[in-house]
Amino acid sequence: MLFNIESHQHDKPVGRIRKQNETLIIRAAEVEFAERGFAGASMSAIAQRAGLPKANIHYYFKNKMGLYIAVLSNIIDIWDASLSDFTEDDDPSEVLPEYIRQKIAFAREYSLASRIFAAEIISGANNMKAYFSDNYHLWFAGRVAVFRKWIEQGKIDAITPEHLLFMIWSTTQHYSDFSVQIAAALNKKEPDEQDYAAAAETLIHVIMKGCGALK
Repeated sequence: MLFNIESHQHDKPVGRIRKQNETLIIRAAEVEFAERGFAGASMSAIAQRAGLPKANIHYYFKNKMGLYIAVLSNIIDIWDASLSDFTEDDDPSEVLPEYIRQKIAFAREYSLASRIFAAEIISGANNMKAYFSDNYHLWFAGRVAVFRKWIEQGKIDAITPEHLLFMIWSTTQHYSDFSVQIAAALNKKEPDEQDYAAAAETLIHVIMKGCGALK
């Protein structure tokens, strides 16, 4: 979307190594920011978590804010990519279940990044002003337009697409942002693979029937 991590030529060895190091640093930063928040996190601690010299961290990311934005950008790009592929020619009975399964998978794999994003939003998203600009609205309007075409074609019921998307986002991301509560309710240390699979299938059943895509 608006503040993507710089792309590189992945077919070249240098590009692959750079991408690998960036990914390693971002995943280490996720742990640090999730545990200590932006104010408490340090580049030295992130370097230690990544097992790299601090100078290497600064080579890829100039400062802590740049790395923080990269963490947010990474999870947003992952979320948005799966939704951006929707077209009016798609069958929602096929693409929506897959989208929900992907979002649940992301909730499990990128739980820390999701929590960092949620904390940023709750605090007012002061570091995401550039992201939530008119371009974001245009991107979201384009996604909503696909759902409206599905309504016109009789593929789903005449619901409000915006709120359908908000519901999918909130229910799927709940399994990362509130995983501690879920684990406590299930009397487990943390939700397991079967819990995530059951969550996905339950959400698919309810959402698909609710929007009329499950006949």
